[in-house]
Amino acid sequence: MKFKTNINCSNCVRSVSGFLNEVPDVEHWEVDTAHPDKILTVKGSDAETVKAAVEEAGFDIVLLEEAG
Repeated sequence: MKFKTNINCSNCVRSVSGFLNEVPDVEHWEVDTAHPDKILTVKGSDAETVKAAVEEAGFDIVLLEEAG
Protein backbone atom coordinates (compact mmCIF):
# COMPACT_ATOMS: atom_id res chain seq x y z
CA MET A 1 0.00 0.00 0.00
CA LYS A 2 1.13 3.53 -0.67
CA PHE A 3 0.05 6.59 1.27
CA LYS A 4 0.64 10.32 0.92
CA THR A 5 1.78 11.72 4.29
CA ASN A 6 3.37 14.73 5.92
CA ILE A 7 6.15 12.63 7.50
CA ASN A 8 8.94 14.81 6.14
CA CYS A 9 12.18 14.18 8.08
CA SER A 10 14.11 11.57 10.02
CA ASN A 11 12.72 12.89 13.32
CA CYS A 12 9.19 12.45 11.97
CA VAL A 13 10.03 8.90 10.88
CA ARG A 14 11.30 8.20 14.40
CA SER A 15 8.10 9.65 15.86
CA VAL A 16 5.84 7.44 13.78
CA SER A 17 7.96 4.28 13.97
CA GLY A 18 6.74 3.28 17.43
CA PHE A 19 3.15 3.45 16.22
CA LEU A 20 3.72 1.59 12.94
CA ASN A 21 5.87 -1.07 14.60
CA GLU A 22 2.91 -1.90 16.87
CA VAL A 23 0.51 -2.51 13.96
CA PRO A 24 -0.18 -6.26 13.66
CA ASP A 25 0.81 -7.95 10.39
CA VAL A 26 3.04 -5.11 9.10
CA GLU A 27 5.99 -6.89 7.49
CA HIS A 28 7.84 -3.79 6.29
CA TRP A 29 7.30 -0.04 6.01
CA GLU A 30 9.32 2.93 4.81
CA VAL A 31 8.84 6.62 4.10
CA ASP A 32 10.34 8.32 1.05
CA THR A 33 11.01 11.73 2.61
CA ALA A 34 12.71 12.89 -0.63
CA HIS A 35 9.43 12.49 -2.57
CA PRO A 36 7.27 15.66 -2.62
CA ASP A 37 4.28 13.65 -1.31
CA LYS A 38 6.34 11.90 1.46
CA ILE A 39 5.20 8.45 0.32
CA LEU A 40 4.74 5.83 3.03
CA THR A 41 4.93 2.30 1.63
CA VAL A 42 3.59 -0.51 3.82
CA LYS A 43 3.73 -4.25 3.24
CA GLY A 44 1.18 -6.24 5.24
CA SER A 45 -1.77 -5.23 7.47
CA ASP A 46 -4.71 -3.20 6.12
CA ALA A 47 -5.12 0.41 5.08
CA GLU A 48 -7.47 1.47 7.89
CA THR A 49 -5.20 0.10 10.63
CA VAL A 50 -2.11 1.76 9.16
CA LYS A 51 -4.02 5.01 8.70
CA ALA A 52 -5.20 4.98 12.32
CA ALA A 53 -1.65 4.36 13.63
CA VAL A 54 -0.16 7.23 11.60
CA GLU A 55 -2.96 9.61 12.62
CA GLU A 56 -2.49 8.60 16.26
CA ALA A 57 1.18 9.57 15.88
CA GLY A 58 -0.02 13.04 14.82
CA PHE A 59 0.55 12.90 11.05
CA ASP A 60 -1.72 13.30 8.02
CA ILE A 61 -2.17 10.29 5.78
CA VAL A 62 -4.14 9.57 2.60
CA LEU A 63 -4.33 6.20 0.84
CA LEU A 64 -3.00 6.45 -2.72
CA GLU A 65 -2.71 2.84 -3.82
CA GLU A 66 -3.94 -0.41 -2.29
CA ALA A 67 -1.94 -3.58 -2.82
CA GLY A 68 -3.72 -5.83 -5.23
